[in-house]
Amino acid sequence: MAQDRATDMVARSAVDAVLRGDREAFRVLVDREAPDVVRTCFRILGEQPEAEDAAQEAFVTAFRSLATWRADGPFGAWLARIATRIALRRIASRKAIAWIEAEAQTGTNRDDRQLSPAFLAPSADDPAARAIAGERSESVQRAVWALRDPYRETLILRFFADLSLADIATATGRPLGTVKTHLHRGLVMLRDTLGDEVLP
Repeated sequence: MAQDRATDMVARSAVDAVLRGDREAFRVLVDREAPDVVRTCFRILGEQPEAEDAAQEAFVTAFRSLATWRADGPFGAWLARIATRIALRRIASRKAIAWIEAEAQTGTNRDDRQLSPAFLAPSADDPAARAIAGERSESVQRAVWALRDPYRETLILRFFADLSLADIATATGRPLGTVKTHLHRGLVMLRDTLGDEVLP
């Protein structure tokens, strides 16, 4: 605990220096936080080069937004949330999603069916099936992104990025129990929006 307080004091000192015009002081924060930020991005993106690019973008965003950081929370957690949102935007641009039957981490009731990073491929010789599958994945994707946070963020981290609930708690700074609640409620909202014909 004392080490955590000392670490946050270093962050506060560095941030204050940057806000006074000492841009080089930001290097202290980059050097200290870079491994964790890259790791957070990699958990979501699954590719090291893109994770490093996303981490760099996160640091640029953090630098521009330093005045909004409140020292009542850990600097690393604040930075992780920025990195998470950037990585989510990147993965959303490249992945389709769909529902598959699976054992859900929060239980086995029908509201806990899981999203897959790629929709199940229909028969290659059935154009109608392919069209329906494509339409379904797009409708599910739109519905997920129409959810309000924190439900949208939780579902994307769990099912787009395949993060465990514990990893989501770490990335978002939320208690594990809260993450489980957000996941369950988000799934219920999604089913209410799409109906059983899309989410059987």
